[in-house]
Amino acid sequence: MEAETACNYLEPFVEAVPELSVEPGVRLYTVSYYSQGLLVKAALAVPDAQLGECLPALLYCRGGIKGVGKVRPERISQMASFGYVVLAPHYRGNEGGEGRDEFGGEDRHDVFSAYELLCRMPGVDSGRISVYGFSRGGIMGLLAAIECPGLRSAVVWGGVSDLFLTYEERIDLRRMLRRVVGHPRKQEEAYRWRSPIFRAAEISCPVLIIHGTEDGNVGVEHARRLGDALKANGKPHEMWLAEGASHLFKGEVLEAYTRRMFDWLAAPRA
Repeated sequence: MEAETACNYLEPFVEAVPELSVEPGVRLYTVSYYSQGLLVKAALAVPDAQLGECLPALLYCRGGIKGVGKVRPERISQMASFGYVVLAPHYRGNEGGEGRDEFGGEDRHDVFSAYELLCRMPGVDSGRISVYGFSRGGIMGLLAAIECPGLRSAVVWGGVSDLFLTYEERIDLRRMLRRVVGHPRKQEEAYRWRSPIFRAAEISCPVLIIHGTEDGNVGVEHARRLGDALKANGKPHEMWLAEGASHLFKGEVLEAYTRRMFDWLAAPRA
């Protein structure tokens, strides 16, 4: 019976390939699905012990591009161990998926399509689906919070909220950004569209902002600007700044903030 229930989770996907488990009691898969006619891929983590129950889900938006910021099986398995189905799109053009990663352009539909799959996935409570965005995934997660009605909440962890600011502070990324998005002066609208601070009025769910004060990859100013934009538009949100933490939280700090995050996700919503 348990094996049959596990298979039910996989029904919405074109293909599901089992992967080696890295966390006791959590099953891992690489799944394929269609987004705007492109066959793209994602990682899926399902908590074994909860099979047969109606579970909450987390739509995990990875950071980086290509080989930088890839979905880590250990991280999504850790999250699934809290009793969540975790679906993490790789985005088009990554991990063998069709298409081209646009850093928050048309590839945002890969996240939207993944949300629709979670809503249809047997055993997932469609009223308890939240989105999590790390680093560049902050853009993807907040675009989902804008364009996917029904999301329960959004978490932005070390996330980009202003792509203009990223271009200023990350000289090492400018060449990639010019290639993928364009120049911020010539393609200003493309940068604005990808910068959630300019679209805060459209965000439809509560937002939790988690950021390290010593983040050298995505400066803490991103968190502050996002918080200011949400406040200015009367949007419910919380901001947790981890004093002295860098882009990648480690050890006890990572565990503590992860536990606090899941407590926040589970808290009643007005």
